[in-house]
This record gives sequence, C-alpha cells and structure tokens, in this order.
Amino acid sequence: MPFSDLIAAFTVGLLGAGHCLGMCGGVAAAVSMGTPQNQRKSPFLLFYNGGRLLSYGLIGAIAGGLVAGVVGVTQITQQLLWLRLAAAIMMILLALYIGRFWNGLAYVEKVGQVLWKRLSPLSSKLLPLRSPFAALPFGMLWGWLPCGLVYSALSWAAVAGNALDGLLIMLAFGLGTLPAMILVGSAAEATKNLLNNLIFRRISSLILLMYGIVTAYSVYNQLY
Repeated sequence: MPFSDLIAAFTVGLLGAGHCLGMCGGVAAAVSMGTPQNQRKSPFLLFYNGGRLLSYGLIGAIAGGLVAGVVGVTQITQQLLWLRLAAAIMMILLALYIGRFWNGLAYVEKVGQVLWKRLSPLSSKLLPLRSPFAALPFGMLWGWLPCGLVYSALSWAAVAGNALDGLLIMLAFGLGTLPAMILVGSAAEATKNLLNNLIFRRISSLILLMYGIVTAYSVYNQLY
C-alpha cells in the first residue's frame, strides 16, 4: 500500500474535522459534560475517541479483507483498479462536499441511516458514563454513525489490498479527526469557528480535490 494513501486518509480526517464536529461533536461534548463532577473529563474523551477509532479500524479491516478476498478468488485484479478509480471519485466528491460546492454526499449518508436506526437505541443503555472505561463501548457504537466523510475514507480502505492495510487507512483517518474531537471539551467554539470557516474549508477541499484528480488520472492510465 502506498504511504501516500495513509497520508491522504489522515488529511481527510484532519481537513474534514469540521464535518466531524457537526456529526459527532455534540456526542463528544455530551461525554465531556456528562462525566461525574469529581473526575477529570479528558480520560472520558480519550476512551470515547479510542472506541470510535477501534470501530473505524474494524470497519476498514472488514472492507479491505472482503474486497481482497473477492479479488483473490476471482483473480480479476483489474476490478481492483476500477474500485480504486471509484475511491478517487469519492475523494473528489468529498472535496466538493467539504468546500460546500456540492452537497451530494449527504445522500450517501442516508443509506447508512438504516443500520444506524438499529444501533442508536443501544447508546441510551450505556449512559450515564460512570467511568472512563464505560466511554470505550460508547465510542465504538458512535463510530458507526452514518457519515459521508467516513464512507469516503472507507472507499480507500476497501481497495487497500488486504484487511491490515484497510485497518491502517481507517486508523489514519481516525487519527486525523482526533485533534478537533479532543478539543471539543476545552476549545469547542474556537475550533468549530476555524474548521467551519469557508476560506479554510475551500483551501482544504482544493487540496483533497487535487489528490483525488491525480489519483484518478493515474488509475485511468493503468486501465487504458
């Protein structure tokens, strides 16, 4: 797996963190505010985000392993190139989404709502969080929240070539989201203002757009 894929996944998480604050920031803030008064908030947030990253890694391993298994059985390696082209297109769509040029990925998120409707009721059974360890399964559950940003990173994990590389890509993506999510409790407003600043989002989106176009062009040349 090219190291650039890990960098790209980390960058997607880092630059798309404004979207993460919108989707998961409220949950992280609730974790921070809902901790017992006599305990520090940071361990709860760390375990919550650790659980979230574990879910990302699991999803990435499943996607990467399944696709690699299908390619191994069928011996149709060219299909992997087509999937990589689809992943590059997803990156381009994500760039348009982050830059607020086009909101098409919001429709992709609706697909995941079917699964989320079955999982979300479980979160109420995990509250209140009485210890930092209790925040770990809570974070793992919220890692399955329907999110166009996650789905875009997952498309890269699916074409990583194996389960381990799929896991690594999703962990790199999760690590990219971590700084903003950790800051939710202490500097939420300033962080959110920066990440939601239109100029910042447009610059971020252009970086991702260029990477997506270069990758798509590279794959296209291999196909033709």
